[in-house]
Amino acid sequence: MSEPRELLRLATAGSVDDGKSTLLGRLLLDTKLLLSDQLEAVSGSNGDGPDLAALTDGLRAEREQGITIDVAYRFFATPRRSFILADTPGHERYTRNMFTGASTADLAIVLVDARHGVVTQTRRHTQISALLGIRHVVTCVNKMDLVGWDRDRFDAVAADVRELAERLRIADPLVLPISALHGDNVVDRSPHTPWYDGPPLLEHLEQVDVAADRDLARLRLPIQWVARPAGSRRRGYAGQLAAGTLRAGDPVIVMPAGTRTTVTAVDTLDDAAGGGAATAGASGAADGASAASSDGAVAVPPLSVTVELADDIDVGRGDVLVSPGSEPPAARELEATICWMAQEPLRPGRRYALKHTTRTVRATVQALHERIDPETLLAEREPAALALNDIGRVTLRTSSVVLADPYAENRVTGAFVLIDEHDNDTVAAGLVLSAREVKPPREGRRDVTWHPSALDRGHRWTALGNRGATVWLTGLPASGKSTIAVELERALVESGQPAYLLDGDNIRYGLSDDLGFSPGDRAEHIRRVGHVARLIADSGTVAVVSLVSPMEADRAAVRELHDAAGLAFVEVFVDTSVQECARRDPKGLYARARAGEIKGFTGVDAPYERPQTPELHVPTAEIDVAPAVARIVELVRAA
Repeated sequence: MSEPRELLRLATAGSVDDGKSTLLGRLLLDTKLLLSDQLEAVSGSNGDGPDLAALTDGLRAEREQGITIDVAYRFFATPRRSFILADTPGHERYTRNMFTGASTADLAIVLVDARHGVVTQTRRHTQISALLGIRHVVTCVNKMDLVGWDRDRFDAVAADVRELAERLRIADPLVLPISALHGDNVVDRSPHTPWYDGPPLLEHLEQVDVAADRDLARLRLPIQWVARPAGSRRRGYAGQLAAGTLRAGDPVIVMPAGTRTTVTAVDTLDDAAGGGAATAGASGAADGASAASSDGAVAVPPLSVTVELADDIDVGRGDVLVSPGSEPPAARELEATICWMAQEPLRPGRRYALKHTTRTVRATVQALHERIDPETLLAEREPAALALNDIGRVTLRTSSVVLADPYAENRVTGAFVLIDEHDNDTVAAGLVLSAREVKPPREGRRDVTWHPSALDRGHRWTALGNRGATVWLTGLPASGKSTIAVELERALVESGQPAYLLDGDNIRYGLSDDLGFSPGDRAEHIRRVGHVARLIADSGTVAVVSLVSPMEADRAAVRELHDAAGLAFVEVFVDTSVQECARRDPKGLYARARAGEIKGFTGVDAPYERPQTPELHVPTAEIDVAPAVARIVELVRAA
């Protein structure tokens, strides 16, 4: 059998009409990797030769508009190397596609039109390449034939490219003059550039060393699947190696539990990218395993492997096998750079599902720190939101631990995506800058068990003659929530129904004394109040909550908490215009916020999401306090 060829993953980027698709077509044509029927399908009837761009622009809309919309993947090989090539869109609207298409690339090819030089999209795509940790960046100054192969023009563009690379800390960028349409300096050297002494593009792609980019020192094996093969007495743990090497006899730690054990067998099919691996037993082959190579062979990234462990311990999907002495932090807080991919802007306080390797957790956007301007590459501090295709720096707080490394150290365990749980859309791709442990309120939280009361709720409520519920009053600051809440508590108690008012400020005196007013802390404050209200309602008392609670997701989480416990939840939207709220302003907060003394104030520079389906809508311009209270009492009694 022939020796496997090393694999190189590469991505192209550049502005619209810079010639990315044409370059890829030229590579395929000049390396004689196109079949005759493929050439016929893209050849015109006027004898002008094949339409090279059409070889990679596979969507009908792409061919009609003459632009790349989606990421197009092509596979080709030369005697020296195999390639997986991602042709990414150049239009600003599809920047997110470039982010995802280049996320697995070892090398990026950025095209520049010699006539136009470095433009905004050049800066954007080069910046994304740097953010994605692509260590090998090649800039092709294309369409040199249209500027008469002018060396001075090439030198000017190359100087701009190298200045940009220096700002982005990209080491040793290669800049070469080409004509993708005619094939100059693509596969073969061009006679038009005797002043260029560098290699043509394909020669560089065949020679560039990417094996040294892999981290072989620190083991990272996220577990994807647990299986027990037929006839085997032991379980196998399958996943793709993200870093390090693995062989039978290696000591490992199972994170996040921290359990130590030893690998007894490693099983994988031979892989062209990794050079093969084996099943090898520390004291013989494991039951049910089939050797793929000789004993003692080593599995390396990015091979997919199945391992067996010496001890019968609890290992499941989302756990990670690591080498002793290189454990990642069991992080609950991530500082990350993200590319926002959704039409609806990202705002602080929002919650999403965070998918990291094989583990999925919930995450709250604790804060937005920066938005990067694609033109100047400068950071806008504390933006109000990130819009579609924006790149920015954020802090995320997760519901459970994430075993993440900085992206600069590991491009697999340092990457994640955010998912909107309502429609399952991927809304962001993220790169971890740092991962921090945040101690839970109590040690041993995993061992905490909910103890139901020995007194049945129905029996309790029947004996007391009362039913519990939660009334959640939400609205802008100074909308009148507290006024209605005070009168509601009085009306319920005077009617014989126990009730207790939970005011947001009162809770901050004790239970939430450790929280500030960042979006993440506000979300945690609402979560705590929701749990207290649930306990009060379970006791047979009506919990009357007066809280701005501006985000729909936070209110929905509290409602879900009550629904799961079978408790009534009555949401009341106290609807008052922001102008009227500012006029009342009993604490003077609106005036201070508008003067810039208070940041992130709901109704001024922070959003309020109106409830879509509250149990009661109270427009205070039309309904007085007494009728509103009477209507809420009716809803509580009917719940």
